[in-house]
Amino acid sequence: MDQPHQPPRFPRGLDAIAYGGDYAPEQWPEDVWADDVRLMRAAGVNLVSVGIFSWAMLEPVEGQYTFEWLDRNLELLHRNGIRVDLATPTAAPPPWLSHRYPETRLVDRHGHVLGQGARQSFCPSAPQYARAAAGITEQLGRRYGDHPAVALWHVHNEYAGLNAHCYCQTCAEAFRAWLRARHGDLATLNAAWGTTFWSQRYGDWAEIEPPHAAPAPVNPAQQLDFLRFCSDNHLENYRRERDILRGLSPDVPITTNFMIANCKAVDYWKWAGEVDVVANDHYLQAERDDPHVELAMCADLTRSLAGGAPWLLMEHSTSAVNWQPRNIAKRRGELARNSLAHVARGADGVMFFQWRASRYGAEKFHSAMLPHGGTGTRIWREVAELGQRLAGLDRLRGTRVKADAAIVWDWESWWALELEWRPSVDLTYRERVEAYYTALWKAHLTVDFVHPEADLSRYPLVVAPSLYLTTAAGAKNLDAYVTGGGTLLVSYFSGVVDANDTVHPGAHPGALRDLLGVTVEEYLPLRRDQRVTLSDGTVADVWAEDLAADAAEVVLTYADGPAAGQPATTRKAHGRGTAWYVSTRPDPAGLRRLLAPVLAEAGLAGSPDLPDTVEVVRRPPYTIAINHGDRAAEVGGVTVEAGTVEVIEEA
Repeated sequence: MDQPHQPPRFPRGLDAIAYGGDYAPEQWPEDVWADDVRLMRAAGVNLVSVGIFSWAMLEPVEGQYTFEWLDRNLELLHRNGIRVDLATPTAAPPPWLSHRYPETRLVDRHGHVLGQGARQSFCPSAPQYARAAAGITEQLGRRYGDHPAVALWHVHNEYAGLNAHCYCQTCAEAFRAWLRARHGDLATLNAAWGTTFWSQRYGDWAEIEPPHAAPAPVNPAQQLDFLRFCSDNHLENYRRERDILRGLSPDVPITTNFMIANCKAVDYWKWAGEVDVVANDHYLQAERDDPHVELAMCADLTRSLAGGAPWLLMEHSTSAVNWQPRNIAKRRGELARNSLAHVARGADGVMFFQWRASRYGAEKFHSAMLPHGGTGTRIWREVAELGQRLAGLDRLRGTRVKADAAIVWDWESWWALELEWRPSVDLTYRERVEAYYTALWKAHLTVDFVHPEADLSRYPLVVAPSLYLTTAAGAKNLDAYVTGGGTLLVSYFSGVVDANDTVHPGAHPGALRDLLGVTVEEYLPLRRDQRVTLSDGTVADVWAEDLAADAAEVVLTYADGPAAGQPATTRKAHGRGTAWYVSTRPDPAGLRRLLAPVLAEAGLAGSPDLPDTVEVVRRPPYTIAINHGDRAAEVGGVTVEAGTVEVIEEA
């Protein structure tokens, strides 16, 4: 049987690390374009994203197209050897769409119809939007599908970034259709949602609405299904455009840009297999004490979505953004460190928003490769220096990162955990994940992220920092991993509910009770600012438990507080492996102490002689060392000066 045609897995015709950014020629007079291209070449730019927000310029009136300016721009880029990541402009419909079809406007949870004048101001279920988006996509595919400059198709932009959820009647109808496909009949839905609670039993599909604002929390199972529907709805919009382009331009890979750091609304595990190249946008959370650690975490998660394959950093910033509460500028050297940290963790491309700083609009204060001040600026000099450096790192292209351990990550568990009326408002998903990730980062261990039902067998250590929603399949997978010889660490409030937010039968931690060998008689959330001490002196907060170590060894106990004298952390031998449980939130120093015997048992040593300000990642046969500190450090016999990055060839 003939194998289906497979497009390339990276921008077509690009034989170097991708370098460039979002380019909006439509915002500038054409006499500026030649200067743009000259400076791109001077900076080492080889790939630019074009057309992302150009729908109104390409189709100013419904059905009337003006592609001539784009023809000229692509030809100019092609003549100068700059490849194009050509976008479908469907993230920002032109004003005629909402004016002619007011039913395409977004409706919020309170029933308010939102206005236009921003991007993503459309209902993702609206058939009029779908028809218009398919139309402009088809026109672009027919006109540019075999254009020699086009290296990559960029579908839409940041799906669900601003219109994640819509509560209009069109979405209500689409939600009901999705529910029919998921549950089959109302009896099954009523059982899954537990509608005997609060007299919610449904007798007709038409009675079901999206979870609008209500006097008390809407049924959590209904909310959870609505979140699944919304993620799937956006995915269908992506697939529609992708399939049009695939038919017209089969040799050009297709992607869309994920938002790993900011987009809770999309289950990217479902999306990752739908793109030819995994691409991500990441913007530094500059007010944090350790923004480079959060960057590393998001890069590791992106690589994990790519299955370990090289991926593309589609957007980040040269300096300050414009949409955070305080837009902190990057200082000298930070641009290169941030960019190369993504490369260290598997990116084979470094792209920015944006090429030339906009003079108007909502993002005019966002940094750019070419700032308002032009080529006399420090940022421009660092952009050009980075281009030169990346050109010398082609040897990294195609190599794969070697991970030491894995962290379980599940969007559905994140959604379920952060619904209303949980035992404590201090229970948040990313906080626990980031705490354990940071401890492993500071131990100089590289992490893959895994779905709870994925193959875990290659990892000596798996950490589940927050797995409130645990399916039977996920619990069985974790059990098999430990039975087969793995080391598992589980943090509190995990294993509690199933896929419908229904509590697993029996004592907590429900689905993980037998694996961990513990039972929780009662959760003991702590008061604001309350602290407890463990038997080794570790200080903890937020959470404690009335815990019984039924079939597990007690490692640490509570020295004071509501659980004084009871187990705080446990260890259970299970099959050929071990399962550890942590029932509280230790402070960072205490968490690192707690992890020490776990890492030792898993055979993970890290690099204890290195300061924890030095980031070390392996892309064999190379090691990349990034010094975030203010003193030089030795890595593999090479001196890494403060604030610099070294690529070291392994012996």
